Amino acid sequence: MKYSILSVTAAITLLSLMPISSTFGFMMVPSAASVVSSTRCFGTVTLVPEPEGGDEIDAVVPMINSRMKNMGQKLDETDKESGLPIYSFWLTSEADGAYVKEIRTKVLKDASKNANFPGFRKGQIPPYAQPQMTGFAIQESIIKTCESAVDAFGLKSLPGSAGSVEVLEDVKEMSAGYKQGASLQFTATFKAMVDPEKQPSKEEEVVEEADVVEADVVEAVVVEEVAEEAAVVEEEAADDTQTSE
Repeated sequence: MKYSILSVTAAITLLSLMPISSTFGFMMVPSAASVVSSTRCFGTVTLVPEPEGGDEIDAVVPMINSRMKNMGQKLDETDKESGLPIYSFWLTSEADGAYVKEIRTKVLKDASKNANFPGFRKGQIPPYAQPQMTGFAIQESIIKTCESAVDAFGLKSLPGSAGSVEVLEDVKEMSAGYKQGASLQFTATFKAMVDPEKQPSKEEEVVEEADVVEADVVEAVVVEEVAEEAAVVEEEAADDTQTSE
């Protein structure tokens, strides 16, 4: 999965030469959906509405606060190398707050090695550039979360720009009101393939179903045994009462 993003070093160099109003130093894929209203809000960022339709897919490996839908294949699009069909996917997930904090610390450390802002000593990151540092950290965290989601849901990313991800929320808006340590919910769309090697085998599915059935049977037996024991206790109590009378 690939994103259009400048390295931190290159971005810091550009920031030191640009006016205060310059952007984060990376390019998000333009999103027409970003102007659509929504009713779900996380922190200071309003999530773009979930698209209608599509098929909800199950994660191969559990991933907290994440959902994904297969929005279908367009014009029978397939991968030339593997021959696998290419689908469009919608994802909602959460960038972990602790990871955002960790990345921001690393970004600041790396940035200070190359920072040379006019009016500030070499290696110092001025206050007006701090939101950009937060933006880099959020962007990187979202990237890693999307990569994890591709694996967790049993998909295979596309090479080059074909595998780019469109984050539907405004990262600048996210960073503007961001509180250190907070996790960030976001939505994104991308194209990918279903990886046959990551899908559970039929044998595994049968075993899982059998485990569920067995668990239900065990639970039913336990409930029945408890009920029988309770009935015996009541009967013995009733006998004791009659004897005492």
